[in-house]
Amino acid sequence: MKIAIFGQFYHKNAEEAVKTLLDYLFDKNIEVYIEEDFLEIINHQLTNQNDYDTFKTFQVLDSSFDLIISIGGDGTILRTITLVKDLDVPIVGINTGRLGFLATIQNENIIEALDDIRAGKYKISERSLLSIETSPEHKDFNTLNFALNEIAISRKNTTSMITVETKLNDEYLTSYWSDGLIVSTPTGSTGYSLSCGGPVITPDTNSFVITPIAPHNLSARPLIITDSTVIQLKVSGREDNFLISLDSRIATLSNNTIVTIKKAPFKIKMIELLKESFLDTLRKKLLWGEDRRN
Repeated sequence: MKIAIFGQFYHKNAEEAVKTLLDYLFDKNIEVYIEEDFLEIINHQLTNQNDYDTFKTFQVLDSSFDLIISIGGDGTILRTITLVKDLDVPIVGINTGRLGFLATIQNENIIEALDDIRAGKYKISERSLLSIETSPEHKDFNTLNFALNEIAISRKNTTSMITVETKLNDEYLTSYWSDGLIVSTPTGSTGYSLSCGGPVITPDTNSFVITPIAPHNLSARPLIITDSTVIQLKVSGREDNFLISLDSRIATLSNNTIVTIKKAPFKIKMIELLKESFLDTLRKKLLWGEDRRN
């Protein structure tokens, strides 16, 4: 088994997770590659560590890996997919962050989860992504032109609202007068879109959701569309530019830019342990059913 490990930051509450994971993989004599910058952070921060000289490093992934383990929160997994891209390498997340809809393995369950994964006791949850094209083309989106959670448009350098003219399959829908607009996947429906009043969508649903950000028209509501829809957006407003983010990767575009969003030609594979499910995660993370009276 060939495993890659990726992380971004090293917090104090992550030390237990990192040490438990690395000790397990070291003891099992598994072929391990740690992302180069993350290994430097580990070597600088981790105390009382084993001799991890057998662990190699990587900067770029390839399809020879059986699995990549993300250590952090959901934001770290979003960075992980920029390494995985269309390689079909499954991802599993150890949650050292806060909420964790994607990174679901807790510190106390790391060894049990790894035992299950090595024994094949898991299923693959395939997640759709969004892709973006701009006219004129923008250099920031030449290679990383996809998002697992959402693509969001928002105002820049102004307190005034922007107008987002929206077309679906070349048919005019409306012009949202708002602080911005979110186009979310089912995976991203529990993120930014949810905080702006969007619905929760199960990951296996073949749909996207369009959610306005603080719309001036109170009748403007989130809209669920089939994921085969091609969305075209054009922004106007008092400023000459606006912001666009792909899973928090931000760029500035000019108001004459046509933004086309559609389903990406590949999916991301998330490992889901048999003892957990999306509905179980919803109940735990959003505290559904929790009531002090019970």
